[in-house]
Amino acid sequence: MSQLHEAQRRADPIRRYVAPESLEDALEVLAAHGPSARVVAGGTDLLLELSRGARTGIDTLVDLSVLDGLDTIVERDGRIELGPLVTHADVVSSKRMLTAGLPLAQACLEVGGPQLRNRATVVGNIVTASPANDTISALYALGADVTLASASGGERTLQIEDFFTGFRTTALEHDELVTKVSFDALGGTRRGIFVKLGLRKAQAISVVHAAAVVTDADDGTVADLVVALGSVGPTIELVPDAGSVAAGRPLAQAASDVAAAARAAAAPIDDLRSTAEYRSHTTEVVVKRALLSLAARTEADTWPERPPRLMAANGAADASGAGRMPQREITDGSTINATVNGKERRASNSARRTLLDWLRFDLGLTGTKEGCAEGECGACTVHLDGQAVLACLVPAARADGAAITTVEGVAPPDGGLHPVQQALADCEGVQCGFCTPGFVMSSVMLASEEPNPSRAQVEHGLAGNLCRCTGYYSIIEALMGSGVPGAAEPVS
Repeated sequence: MSQLHEAQRRADPIRRYVAPESLEDALEVLAAHGPSARVVAGGTDLLLELSRGARTGIDTLVDLSVLDGLDTIVERDGRIELGPLVTHADVVSSKRMLTAGLPLAQACLEVGGPQLRNRATVVGNIVTASPANDTISALYALGADVTLASASGGERTLQIEDFFTGFRTTALEHDELVTKVSFDALGGTRRGIFVKLGLRKAQAISVVHAAAVVTDADDGTVADLVVALGSVGPTIELVPDAGSVAAGRPLAQAASDVAAAARAAAAPIDDLRSTAEYRSHTTEVVVKRALLSLAARTEADTWPERPPRLMAANGAADASGAGRMPQREITDGSTINATVNGKERRASNSARRTLLDWLRFDLGLTGTKEGCAEGECGACTVHLDGQAVLACLVPAARADGAAITTVEGVAPPDGGLHPVQQALADCEGVQCGFCTPGFVMSSVMLASEEPNPSRAQVEHGLAGNLCRCTGYYSIIEALMGSGVPGAAEPVS
């Protein structure tokens, strides 16, 4: 084993999956199992880290996603509070966040594709603590606080810059979890923006990104300015002189000087996405771009109209057809029960598997494909409780008590094609076919959500799916003309 490359070595197996009955129950489980237990909500970062051996010694997952009431975005006394299960999709879909927390909403829209955003949480993004994670710089600029809780120590609240202790490290103890992220709502004299430079428009890890929040003085000059840089150095960086350089000046006039100060303050790194020299240059460009947009009050102009979420019209909460509470603890010997394509299905081998492997190997539903096994291609897209998700990044045990639709379940029982499938065939939107099941599942949900989508909505809705053959034009043509009402219901 020692002679194998790290990518070939078998990761430590997960032996136990716990679905707690309450937040307090989850904290007790963490306290009982110590460092061998980890909280999972979306799991889009954690499952990858486990499979790659980046996190070792973990044999128990505590899944908060089964709990109600933790996915709320509320406003109290002028502060926005995000619960621990608030997903990037929740933020993007919140009209209040477009005014009260625009930089965070813009950052969340940059995370992965729609399927990943349906599962991935804001809290998970900050706990992973990568300097490339888009939401962290937005929360830095917003001056956010992070509230932690444990069974033994109760609650404590840290300013977000104190939550991070280094590259991919945080102040979170093994028996703690994040219960809330909060910040003062933007509005009035405070405005903000998030700007990202990536190597493509969707599903791109940042080369450089920046978030800025400006406070306007009564005379139209800058009273205060906060600028945070991400994906530049090993940690998120605040530009120390941003406020003093801009204070008392019109923002448009100060933008070049603040951008130069950002470049001077940055400690850029070399990696596979960029050289340090290029990062240094583009830091200045991105910051200036952000500040000039704020100065022109065009910070929200690029926000898309009704970006698709790929969620059933009746919402995830009402889509579960199984109607059962999940088992509290699942091991590989446990049998889990799910409603798959309208039928009750049972299988074991669930604690250490992903939903993708469970569907393919234990249920024999091989239509769902493994393309990348890291949430970047969309070939494994399925519907889980009324939402499009990436099966490669969902623990199989999460299927217990859930309703799942795979590509085998979208066609009518008479043996014909679903209208989306027919449209793809008619428009020659299929070539090798390997990516097609994922495109079908995303497209069926998109057609349910937006029966007559615009081209921009089709492009946003399919941004989480990659095709190496068609060039996408025929797929987009098929979706623009399919007009499929009520397409997300599984057949029975």
